[in-house]
Amino acid sequence: MPKQSTAAGSAWGEALQDDVKIQIAEIFLVFTPAVLIILLAKPFVGQNPILSQSVVWVANIVMLMMVWGGLRLRGQSWSHLGLKLQHSKSKTFLYSILVFVAAMVGFVMGAIIMANIVGVPESADMSGYNYLEGNLPMLIAALVAVFIVSSFGEEVIYRGFLITRISEMGSGSKSWTRFAVFISAVIFGLIHFEWGLMGIVQTGFMGLALGISFLLVKRNLWVLVLAHTYMDAILMVQMYLVQNM
Repeated sequence: MPKQSTAAGSAWGEALQDDVKIQIAEIFLVFTPAVLIILLAKPFVGQNPILSQSVVWVANIVMLMMVWGGLRLRGQSWSHLGLKLQHSKSKTFLYSILVFVAAMVGFVMGAIIMANIVGVPESADMSGYNYLEGNLPMLIAALVAVFIVSSFGEEVIYRGFLITRISEMGSGSKSWTRFAVFISAVIFGLIHFEWGLMGIVQTGFMGLALGISFLLVKRNLWVLVLAHTYMDAILMVQMYLVQNM
């Protein structure tokens, strides 16, 4: 029985590495359960911001599990997606600051482009973070959860997984890699649909900056995880301070 299981796993692993149709199916399989979780849970969570955020975090965890499953079938480790230390600690920290700046520039560029196209639009809808109002313990808990699920999870899924897998479909060619960065940025923007059109465009450009940075730092995903952590921490603290002014 173990031999049959191993053989089956090897067969699926080979298909995932050689068959483009299977590779595309894997990407859909990673995202479909998460989308279903969010859609099915929406009627039950209503306007409760804490429950809404919790559902998103659960969806991210499910996606990470699906990504892990694909790695296991291929006989690969997380390092294949960029989770490996390729630079010294000091360089990793320095690069993360530079990537953070690049991502923020991308975020601002999204706002500028939207303003030039449709005039000055409404700011991104951040009402989903109202649960931080007057609640320091919740802020601390949210920061921990955001680091584990959002900062780490989103970089693994939208940069490490998407860019790596899509570029592999084109045997890692430059054109396919550029296409992968673009698609990952589009999807990253769309998953922030609850922020409104402004938020989608801003996070889309931020995702583009992060995707380009991923390539520039030689796919060292830890650099992006740290940069994403800075962004999320600033956002959460900002929302807490705004709500308590």
